[in-house]
Amino acid sequence: MSTLEPPRARYKQVAALLRDAIRRGDYTPGTTLPSQPELARTYGLNQSSISRAMSMLQAEGWIRTEHGRGSVVLEVPTVKRVRRIDRDHRTSRSGSSYAEEIAESGMSPRTELVYWGEETPPERIAEVLRLGPEDTVLMRKRHMFADDKPVQMAISHIPMSVAGSTDIAMPDTGPSGMYERLARLGFGPVRFCEDIEVRGASSEESAFLDIAQGQPVFQVLRTAFDSEDRPVEACLNILAALRWRLTYSWEQQR
Repeated sequence: MSTLEPPRARYKQVAALLRDAIRRGDYTPGTTLPSQPELARTYGLNQSSISRAMSMLQAEGWIRTEHGRGSVVLEVPTVKRVRRIDRDHRTSRSGSSYAEEIAESGMSPRTELVYWGEETPPERIAEVLRLGPEDTVLMRKRHMFADDKPVQMAISHIPMSVAGSTDIAMPDTGPSGMYERLARLGFGPVRFCEDIEVRGASSEESAFLDIAQGQPVFQVLRTAFDSEDRPVEACLNILAALRWRLTYSWEQQR
């Protein structure tokens, strides 16, 4: 370990040294860093300063603190999520691009349907779908992987007035096959919009995405509309913000 030098804050120097050690592979994903008392002795600092360094690394997505284990090193891959918005909506991939996005990143996509059933929607979803207080939705929750590593959660909500029954969910269609079933019912999506915000990860999200609770995630709310401009699906996509880059492209109207 290197010696700390003024005038830079010493806890920031500790964080930088540990960050460099992780980058070099001295601490691989899944392993633990030395305990805070050990680091305090190594650098001649008090544990308060070491704790600040650990908090800095956790906020940056390098480690996660686990009870009984300490500071566990996380993997921080760079995954590019591309959403193309084309002038010709017939060729738009906005509604079904997950497999293509992951494949273009050089990885193998896989999805798991972990829940489906009739539910009362959250307030935000009810608002987007223009539902009343008594209306329910078909909810499908999906875990998505790249090379068997968790990268995304997707929670789809379809008004029961559109779905007809929960039977439409089975057999599982994969991430995008549901749109073909909606089309057969007369509710085929023809337009999509996405609303994006950054917030802290919930405990469920952090556990699946293998990030620290409270770390930033992208919440992408995609709403699908049919030819009558009726919202027929609202899908929440949750992605670890430090691991993804969202890229949108479109052509200028002529």
